[in-house]
Amino acid sequence: MTTLTAPADVLTEKPRISSIDLMRGIVMVIMALDHARDFFHLGGFAYNPTDMNTTTPVLFFTRWITHFCAPTFVFLAGTSIFISAQRKPKKDLSIFLLTRGLWLILLEVVVIRFSFFFNLYYDVTIFQVIWVIGASMVCMAALIHLPYRAVLAIGLLIVFGHNLTDGIQLKPTDSLFPVWVMLRQTGFFNVTADKSFFVVYPLLPWLGIMILGYCLGRLYTPQFRSEERNKLLFRIGLAAVALFVVLRFINGYGDPAPWSTQKNAIFTFMSFINTTKYPVSLMYTLMTLGPVLMILSWMERARTGVLKPFMVFGRVPLFYYVLHFYIIHAVALLLYMNKSGHSWSELDFHFNKSFGGITAEAGYSLFWAYVGWISVVIFLYPLCKWYNRYKSTHSHWWLSYL
Repeated sequence: MTTLTAPADVLTEKPRISSIDLMRGIVMVIMALDHARDFFHLGGFAYNPTDMNTTTPVLFFTRWITHFCAPTFVFLAGTSIFISAQRKPKKDLSIFLLTRGLWLILLEVVVIRFSFFFNLYYDVTIFQVIWVIGASMVCMAALIHLPYRAVLAIGLLIVFGHNLTDGIQLKPTDSLFPVWVMLRQTGFFNVTADKSFFVVYPLLPWLGIMILGYCLGRLYTPQFRSEERNKLLFRIGLAAVALFVVLRFINGYGDPAPWSTQKNAIFTFMSFINTTKYPVSLMYTLMTLGPVLMILSWMERARTGVLKPFMVFGRVPLFYYVLHFYIIHAVALLLYMNKSGHSWSELDFHFNKSFGGITAEAGYSLFWAYVGWISVVIFLYPLCKWYNRYKSTHSHWWLSYL
C-alpha cells in the first residue's frame, strides 16, 4: 500500500490514486452514519432531521454531514472515468461504461432494493445513488467521445442551469410525469396498480456532477505537476464555497428552499446551510463539493498515515455499500423484534406497513445510532480489507464490475 507522504506527482498504486481512494473511503464511512440513523434512531423513518421546527442541532448536523457523501461519490466516479480514459481506448471504455452502468441499475433494483425492504413483493422500488451512477455512466459512454471543452460546457450548463426548471412540477396524472421524475423531479409513479417506483435521485442534476468530476480528472494527468494540481484544487474549491455563500445569502437562485431567520443564531445558520438534496440543487452541490476539493488538495501533500484504513473502504466502495445496508437492516430488525416482542411471522414487510419490517415508532436514542454506526464500520473493515487484497492480486474481468 502506498503512503501519502511522497512529494511526487500523483500518488498511485496499480494504478489507483491514493488521495481519491482516501476521500472516497472517508465519505463512505460517513454515509453509513446516515443509514444507521435511519434504521436505529427513534423516529428515523418518520421525522425529517433537517426540519427547523422539530430538529435539534445534534440531530441536524448528524444528517447534514452526510450530505457530502453522494455528491463526492458521484463526482469522483466521473474523475475515475477520465483517469481510465488515459489507459484504455475510448471504444473499450465506452463499452465498459455502458455495460457497468446497466449492471449498476440492475443491482439497484434487485440486490440493493432487497436490502431496504427484505421483501420480494416489489410494491415499491426506490431509485437512489447506485441507479443514478449507473444511468450517468450510460450517458458518459457517449459523452466521452465529445471534445473535452464540449463535455465541460455540458456539465457546467447542467449544474448551474438545471434549477431554472424548478418551476416545472408535473403531476402524477400528466402523461410525461414518469419521464420527468426519472430526469429531474423526485416522486412516486405507478408501474402497475400495486407496484410503484420512487425516484429520489433523478438523473439530470447528478449527471452534471459526474461530468464535472470527469473534467476535473484532467488535473490528474502528467501535464499537471503535483504542486500545480494542489493549487488548482484548492482554488476551485474555495471559489465554489465563496459562490455558495454569496448566492445563498442573496436567496435568489440555486435552491428551491430559501433560508430564513430562525429563533436563534445556530438555527439561522442551520437554515442557511439546509440546502435541497432531493433533487440536488446548485447550492447543495457548491456547499458540498467546494470543501471536498479543498480537502483533496490537502490530502496529497499531508501526512495522513492514521487515515490509511479509510483507503481500504475507498478501494472497494460497491462491496462496502451493499454489505453495510444488509448488516444495518438485519441488526436493526433483530433489535426491533427483541424490543417489540414480535416474531418473524408477525412482521409485515409491505411498504405501506413498515420499512423492511420495522415500524416508525421503533428505535433508540441518537447515541445508540452512533454506537451502531461505529460497530458496523468496525465489523466491515476486515471484510473490506480481505476483498481489497483479493482484487489487488487477481485480474478476473468481473472484478471491475464489483
